[in-house]
Amino acid sequence: MSSAQDEAPPFGSPELRLPDQLRGPLKAHMENLRQRYIDMGWAGRGGFGKKPALIVIDLALWWTKPDKPPMGSHIDPIVDSTCDLLKAARSAQIPIFFTTYDYDPADPPGPHNNKCESNIGPEDAGLMELDPRLARRDNERIIKKKYASAFNSTNLYHNLTTLGIDTLIVTGVSTSHCIYATSRDAAHTFRVIVPRQAVGERCELLHEVNLLDIDIDLGDVMDLDDVITHLEALP
Repeated sequence: MSSAQDEAPPFGSPELRLPDQLRGPLKAHMENLRQRYIDMGWAGRGGFGKKPALIVIDLALWWTKPDKPPMGSHIDPIVDSTCDLLKAARSAQIPIFFTTYDYDPADPPGPHNNKCESNIGPEDAGLMELDPRLARRDNERIIKKKYASAFNSTNLYHNLTTLGIDTLIVTGVSTSHCIYATSRDAAHTFRVIVPRQAVGERCELLHEVNLLDIDIDLGDVMDLDDVITHLEALP
């Protein structure tokens, strides 16, 4: 009988999943690493502060449509979990931010463009629109960004500090890129909370490794239900 550790994730690209025979041993090794870090004094809990905000990273159509590789993959479970969190966040009346890529066909290509063969042209600009399942409201800001971190060359930091935010709940994609980079830039100013079921990406190994790194060094990786319970208890 297989355990939860042996099961493939319900999201991502099938061709980028771990071999079944490696999944259980790898996850067991990572849990052992976590404990070793804890024994050395890492992975302390930051917890929630008094005023959280939610940021939903890159759940636009370019990422949520599995028929649009190399960026798109099957991430419906991430969208569904984020929608559950959005419902709780709206009920708690905390600030909500979304991000998407600031696409401009007139941008000159940079060195990083050589790392990934893009398949997007001016006719695809609509793919930068948020997935309609998120049901974004007019009072929920969209941050358009050029880089992985939602803080890099945007005014997100100023928005958060103006609102007195001390905790940033980070959701969306991709764990190893924009989730990690945003958590890294947030960690020295804000408490970082990452709901485990509300982040993901195309590659299983990169997701697991970066989620562990976030939990050890940058923020608290928590179960989605625990984050929702906290929001429901806010005054």
